[in-house]
Amino acid sequence: MSSITARTISVRRPDIDYVEPELPKYFVAGDPIRSHIAAMLSAVFPEGEDFFVRSVRAYREQITDPELKKQVSGFIGQEALHGREHRDFNDALAELGYPTRLVDRRVKLGLAVLNKVAPKRTQLAVTAALEHYTATLAEAILTDEDARTEFVSDEVRDLFTWHALEETEHKSVAFDVFEEVCGKRWVRVGTMWAVHFAFLAEMALSVLLSVAKDPVARRPTTFVRGVRNLKSHPFFTRTVVQRLRDYDRKGFHPDDHDTTELLATWRDWYERAPIAG
Repeated sequence: MSSITARTISVRRPDIDYVEPELPKYFVAGDPIRSHIAAMLSAVFPEGEDFFVRSVRAYREQITDPELKKQVSGFIGQEALHGREHRDFNDALAELGYPTRLVDRRVKLGLAVLNKVAPKRTQLAVTAALEHYTATLAEAILTDEDARTEFVSDEVRDLFTWHALEETEHKSVAFDVFEEVCGKRWVRVGTMWAVHFAFLAEMALSVLLSVAKDPVARRPTTFVRGVRNLKSHPFFTRTVVQRLRDYDRKGFHPDDHDTTELLATWRDWYERAPIAG
């Protein structure tokens, strides 16, 4: 009998066009700073998703639980499509002047180094930690209508909502694989603290680089106003910070935060949405 909670992880294939109608440059609330943050978050996804797949796949043959084996297959399928969709979106952003390709290359190099120097269990722990990040941000998008309506493009809103739905579906998979093949709390928590530093530093550097290339965003008045307005950003709330810190708790599991009803709502949305493929 499986010790893993049964869950449905569906591989969906959305059909989104990020060019037609024309994608506005400041696609998040018409705000340059918010738009650069979202663009740089998207820029790190493709290589990040590929890394997640590799780190989980490395332990695929060691997994004995049949339910977890099934969920790993769904996880790999979803993450592969996330990378594909964000690559297409990032190409459209590059045409608008965002340095998504430069950031993509830098992330690819950094993860290649990590792949060479870090033990496989550490790479898996990195994936579990970053999956907690993405699941936390995904829940913020799915529960906060204001977070979704900030996307002024229907196509981009669909992209981030679809991605958030699937991140919520598979939020426990990498964690459960880590627990089965390692399970050491000090590795999990220590890796998360390293991830806090590395991920936030990478995001800050990427956003500053992106802003520096944009004549509008780098104007002192625009930049200062945009930074001040971040206090209302859905990703920077106290709830999000507390949810991220919960990962360090003894006995923590991603399913401690029940998203059953939330998933039911957004699965129904996807079935009715025009992006369904």
